[in-house]
Amino acid sequence: MMAEYLLFATERYALPILAPLAQALHASGQSVSAWFADGAAGASLPGVPDVGLQQALALRPRAVFSAANWVPPFIAGAKVQVFHGFNVQKRDSARGHFRVRGLFDLYCTQGPATTTPFRELAAREGHFAVAETGWPKLDPLFLDDGGASALLRVPARGRPVILFGSTFTERLSAAPHLVDQIAADIARGEHYWLLTLHPKCPPEVFARYRALAGANAAFIEPEQVMAAQRAADVLVSDTSSIVSEFVVQHKPVVTFRNRVPQPHMIDFDDPALLPAMLARALHPEPALIAEIRRYADDIHPWRDGRSSERVIAATEDFLAGEMGALKRKPFGAWTRALQIRRDLGYWGPSRR
Repeated sequence: MMAEYLLFATERYALPILAPLAQALHASGQSVSAWFADGAAGASLPGVPDVGLQQALALRPRAVFSAANWVPPFIAGAKVQVFHGFNVQKRDSARGHFRVRGLFDLYCTQGPATTTPFRELAAREGHFAVAETGWPKLDPLFLDDGGASALLRVPARGRPVILFGSTFTERLSAAPHLVDQIAADIARGEHYWLLTLHPKCPPEVFARYRALAGANAAFIEPEQVMAAQRAADVLVSDTSSIVSEFVVQHKPVVTFRNRVPQPHMIDFDDPALLPAMLARALHPEPALIAEIRRYADDIHPWRDGRSSERVIAATEDFLAGEMGALKRKPFGAWTRALQIRRDLGYWGPSRR
């Protein structure tokens, strides 16, 4: 019997997270719709109907998969957190990746590094369940992408391909600091660059990087980021979730002033050192390769491209009661629900 599922996002960067989930649901014969709010408003996924608040209420979905920090609690269905990034320690745990807001019923974690802390929280709080599934966004890294990544490499004409991706957080962003050095490397033409930025980066930063596109560089939109990661040999970034995404492929990463530099990164703080860092990344020593593999297996050991199917299976197990009964949501969830109702302008009944 066909069931209805709902995808929920508030930023465009959630699209490549939810797209593999939509494909897996369609492949299993299920019906799926998407509600894209706030910064994701106007976005769409191929073959997935876009809905708004009233339509989402009327759908009464079996489950809502959220790639945001929140989800409207008055929509029907299990509320499933699939995360919008890895834990890159931009903030302390209580305010960052491991903040529990009381809105979700099931957390689908990416690997041991996040599964263990969330299971400890679940045992203490009792109002949500946890399943380690891997992250749907990374499924395309390990499956046939129809030649999308190979197409991005064509203009390189055999040169090493360097991907640059930066966070929007001003105090952590490498984009303003490295633009001149990246421009100089692009002008030399020894490497081919794929350039992308977080959608929340300032327009003037976007303009500077878009202007670098040409024979030795291309600007990559959010929808192409996964293909770009697959196409690139090395990543240059900062304290961004893309660092962890890239490392999962067992490829080297160069980070500029990472908030918490680790052994799997080639971290530096002087923009003038970028050429030397690229040279090291393109010829990594065995010790660095070992650290990359160790870290990758801790955050995301799943390399079969089937995380979306595991998320769906875990959700069905939860709905079938195989993960046990949950306690009532905490008082903070009730106050957060009121804030969401106010923000969305909805004061009608909840759909269960």
